[in-house]
Amino acid sequence: MDISDVKKMTIIERIQAMELLWDSLLHENKNMDSPEWHRELLLKRKKRLDSEKLIPLFQVRKNLTK
Repeated sequence: MDISDVKKMTIIERIQAMELLWDSLLHENKNMDSPEWHRELLLKRKKRLDSEKLIPLFQVRKNLTK
């Protein structure tokens, strides 16, 4: 299978294929570590957070139901 085969699939078929792939990885690789670049990206994003602008989840939910 190559990209041309994938492009022939409908969007629904592609999503279903992704779900199957993700499910197979989830159950087979329980000890799989995240790549280093992912940890670095999360650290950069955490540094950018402004704690004064953070809103608790219950408040977000409350605001959404208004």
